[in-house]
Amino acid sequence: MHVYSFEKLKVWQESIQLAIKTYKTTDLFPKEEKFGLTSQMRRCSVSVSSNLAEGTSRLTKKDKAHFMTISYSSAIELLNQSIISKELGFISEDSYKTMRKDIESITNKINALRKSFFTTKP
Repeated sequence: MHVYSFEKLKVWQESIQLAIKTYKTTDLFPKEEKFGLTSQMRRCSVSVSSNLAEGTSRLTKKDKAHFMTISYSSAIELLNQSIISKELGFISEDSYKTMRKDIESITNKINALRKSFFTTKP
């Protein structure tokens, strides 16, 4: 089976794990949040890996960087929603800290990847 370039990226692999953790975490949210925070957090967590994958298929460095920016923004959106979830008591302090650490790792890697598109190589 062919392996696409995005599947080899450590940041994509981490973002898939973040989406899985997000689904499992939000599964414990109150049922009335199904169409609120639960849905929003799940969508933006999936958006991180989806935009990384889509960006790798783009032809120009500018397009690639644009999708990395969208991916980064989705990760930051997830962080914001995690903060709200913690403040509402939907997630524990430990769960929040783990998610924040994961997001920090992913956003650092996305930034490095984005910058690599503009680095001139001899």
